[in-house]
Amino acid sequence: MKGKLIVIESGTDASGKATQSEKLYRRLKREGYQVHKVEYPNYQSQSSALVRMYLQGEFGQNPEDVNSYVASTFFAVDRYASFHKEWKRLYEEGDIIIADRYTTSNMVHQTSKIADLEKRQEFLDWLWDLEFNKFTLPVPDIVIFLDMPPEQSHTLMKGRKNKTRDIHEKDRQYLLETYKNADWIAGKFNWHRINCLKNGELKSIAEIHEEIYRVVKAILSGGE
Repeated sequence: MKGKLIVIESGTDASGKATQSEKLYRRLKREGYQVHKVEYPNYQSQSSALVRMYLQGEFGQNPEDVNSYVASTFFAVDRYASFHKEWKRLYEEGDIIIADRYTTSNMVHQTSKIADLEKRQEFLDWLWDLEFNKFTLPVPDIVIFLDMPPEQSHTLMKGRKNKTRDIHEKDRQYLLETYKNADWIAGKFNWHRINCLKNGELKSIAEIHEEIYRVVKAILSGGE
């Protein structure tokens, strides 16, 4: 009996993915669920070496210097290693896996490099086949999309202390295009959208958590 794979994704950085993943993990753990948390890239593993080189600008200082297919392969290999070494058995035994980013990040970030809509779809078809068919990674049971507009994200990022920014985070135009693309992807793949703003103001961490929790509990109870 396979478990459940719950992915928390966004179109921007500083959207609270790590915080919300941790809060959800701890709450389900307290309720007695067999639950585990993973995050990507998996910087604790040697499998992320090419990802680190890419994000640190060793293949080019701009995201577009590495095409979508090449960059996606770096991240996909890291996920493959993590799945097989860390959580495949747990998932196949029925445990819940909460992922802070997943294949969904390749969809969001790497598709934003492609302007032509037809070529975007070709890339998405290729990516789905690579990660879910050829690499046999699990398809998420639900993707929770934290909709954080880039203006708020940029403000939150500036407030981070001692944070070294990667080539994605340094490029504001790229981040804007990534957000627009994420909005399109979320609708196309029917991700569950959580709006992080209410009446123009940022919701509290607790408010966002409660929304995520209700959605996840419905999935775990067999609902839609």
